[in-house]
Amino acid sequence: MVDGDATDPGTGDEGPLRPEVVDRPDGSGSPAALTVAVGPDAAPGTAEPRTAEESNAESIERPAKLLRIGSMVKQLLEEVRQAPLDEASRARLREIYEQSVRELAEGLSPELAAELDRVSIPFDNPTPSDSELRVAHAQLVGWLEGLFHGIQATLVAQQVAARTQLEEMRQRSLPEGAGPDIGRPGTYL
Repeated sequence: MVDGDATDPGTGDEGPLRPEVVDRPDGSGSPAALTVAVGPDAAPGTAEPRTAEESNAESIERPAKLLRIGSMVKQLLEEVRQAPLDEASRARLREIYEQSVRELAEGLSPELAAELDRVSIPFDNPTPSDSELRVAHAQLVGWLEGLFHGIQATLVAQQVAARTQLEEMRQRSLPEGAGPDIGRPGTYL
């Protein structure tokens, strides 16, 4: 799970902070890593030492913060859709939007922060229209949802790869001819 607010279901205690490094194809056929620091507001200093390849990876160092801001922006989008806004509220929503983009960028790798900067185009007017606010917030929510889906997909791919590797290790550790006893009934006493 990547929500960063995960707790041990039995005790309510938060588990240790640890990074998850996930291999995924980057379109060119070569693997690239996505690092997600798992834990409550995981800080950059909590990650284990990285290889040179991993240090250049896309990473999310503060997933809990990312989720909180994403939820807030999504809720703001719903509010903007439901009610007409006066000039003061539009100016305030612009400030919130711009602050949200800055806060999000702080918890992302330089590569993801640059992508966020490219998709979050600044407003031309000090007081944007209702439509401009809706489009900007919807675009930000869409980008965040895409980021969350990408994280989920890479975590699933990592789990599948780990299971496959574990199964291969188990098969190699069995003595020759001592494969699984599929199809033979067990001996009952």
